[in-house]
Amino acid sequence: MPDVWSIAIYRGASPLALAPTGVVITGRDVTGVDAASVADPFLIRRNGRWFLFFEVIPRGNHRGGVIAYAESEDAIHWRYGGVVLREPFHLSYPHVFEWEGETYMTPENAKGVRLYQCASFPGTWTHERDLVSIEGADPTLFRFQGRWWLFVYVAPKLLRLFFSESLTGNYREHPSSPIVADDTCARPAGRVIIHDGAPIRFAQVGQPSYGSAVRAFRITELTMSSYREEEISPSPLFTASGSGWNANGMHHVDAHQLEDGNWIAAVDGRSAS
Repeated sequence: MPDVWSIAIYRGASPLALAPTGVVITGRDVTGVDAASVADPFLIRRNGRWFLFFEVIPRGNHRGGVIAYAESEDAIHWRYGGVVLREPFHLSYPHVFEWEGETYMTPENAKGVRLYQCASFPGTWTHERDLVSIEGADPTLFRFQGRWWLFVYVAPKLLRLFFSESLTGNYREHPSSPIVADDTCARPAGRVIIHDGAPIRFAQVGQPSYGSAVRAFRITELTMSSYREEEISPSPLFTASGSGWNANGMHHVDAHQLEDGNWIAAVDGRSAS
């Protein structure tokens, strides 16, 4: 049987020291789609409420992609909201973010790196433009020192890096790209965060199987001509527990700092059933 993915919320004093508070969304919560699993959770805060966007993995040989959402006032009790984006091709990794008063999403898909803009939050999204024409996975945008940076994973083990002065492009590939060639740390595992003044990149561990664990890397040098990073210890941050909803592995984290200085994160994990 294929693995079943579920979504949980973690909390802690640091994005690098988070503990579970409970599973919040599973495939059984999804209505309108015969869902086997849910994965790749991304959080966004709007008008005092939390919104959680995630991939819906349908049962069987269903073709096409589905992104759905849930919402909560306290990040403890969640209500499934429905499907927000549906395409006739693969969709996952709904990386949502805000910029200059607008809300955007760059989901993984089969058409390259697509930028979607939210026309009516949270449920109406339109394809704004293509940022990079590349067949890659888990595109991860972040802004740092006045520029936009974009990670894209290219199977089986390469992490490519692009940059642009503007969100909508023109994106150029970094001269050091691919910056990683290692299937234990190349594939993005969630949003890049800025912590203690430096970007932190979360990465999936692809061995001994897909979605085994999550590692963290501090980017120590990032310019248009150079790139350096170092792994943050201890590592991995998240891994298989051996039992329950994340018995077989974990592969995603989306961390956000709260007003009191503590952190909250959406994660996912897989089990055999």
